[in-house]
Amino acid sequence: MNTIPHTQFGLGDDMNIRDLFAILGGGFFVYTGVLHFTDTEWFEPIVPAIFGSAEFWVLASGAVEIVVGILLIIPSFRGIGGYASAALLICLYPANLYMWIYSVELGDGAALSQTGNLVRLVLQLSGIWVSLWIAEFEFEKARKNLH
Repeated sequence: MNTIPHTQFGLGDDMNIRDLFAILGGGFFVYTGVLHFTDTEWFEPIVPAIFGSAEFWVLASGAVEIVVGILLIIPSFRGIGGYASAALLICLYPANLYMWIYSVELGDGAALSQTGNLVRLVLQLSGIWVSLWIAEFEFEKARKNLH
């Protein structure tokens, strides 16, 4: 039995909360991905030097963000999009951690405060959880398999 609440969004539309989060998350990823191409220099400072060309990684991650966003938006690809989103958030965290440890200033000359970095960490972890929820990952089954 489906226990996810449904919300009406217009004439005859039946969308559940999971779909809404997927569309909003997908839109966020597409928007942010496009920003990687339109304002590359803003993102470049947070790419750890060990990765090499910051411009390459900004453009590559932007392309991946757009693809993940599209996967989340299209209902038939939403499951894979959820897993891809979780994986992307995990893969991108080294840049956020680098930014936090070294107080890296973004392209606008501002760095996040300690509180800002903690909030970002919580949002990143929440984003991973929501992404897995969108993918309908069976948390309870996985927990039982660990024991």
